[in-house]
Amino acid sequence: MDSIQEFMESCNSHDNTNCSLSNTTSNSLIVGGSSPSASVTTTSSRYENQKRRDWNTFGQYLKNHRPPLSLSRCSGAHVLEFLRYLDQFGKTKVHTPMCPFYGHPNPPAPCPCPLRQAWGSLDALIGRLRAAFEENGGKPETNPFGARAVRLYLREVRDLQSKARGISYEKKKRKRPHPQQQQQQQQPLQVLPHHHHQLQLPPPGASIRHQ
Repeated sequence: MDSIQEFMESCNSHDNTNCSLSNTTSNSLIVGGSSPSASVTTTSSRYENQKRRDWNTFGQYLKNHRPPLSLSRCSGAHVLEFLRYLDQFGKTKVHTPMCPFYGHPNPPAPCPCPLRQAWGSLDALIGRLRAAFEENGGKPETNPFGARAVRLYLREVRDLQSKARGISYEKKKRKRPHPQQQQQQQQPLQVLPHHHHQLQLPPPGASIRHQ
């Protein structure tokens, strides 16, 4: 499993060019075609490269499984085993209910709670593997990455981490305007006309009286 550990550690960095596994890449994987926009091509290329690495990693996991598993025999239960296995390489602190920092988004001190894979990372990983399975000839109705058990597991992880870390994923997605911006949006129609008539500079040498 050394290759999988190296893969997970290298992909935790921002340098995607160093993320490579063994030469087990399937020839049936096709990297996204060119696009008139360079940014779109780069984004597509990164996604395809990441998807290929994820697919190779899962293939290595099946080969090292005891007993070894073929892709045709892989089920949702095996996908769950794979996700739980990846937790040992996680970087996200998930507090237990007994921890004094349970539900605290920014703990003031370290604690012995375990590190896990973040829910967002697992959710994106399953999405890429689900697509790679069908690109490699798998049928959608037999796709183990789209199994109901996998969806329920991801939902459970999301809710658990949301409570443990004090982070609401639903609220995090919404971008609310700053209170100062809200006041600026509400006041201009009422305040600006009055200022236009009241702002008069006194003549030179005149004293300013406060009423």
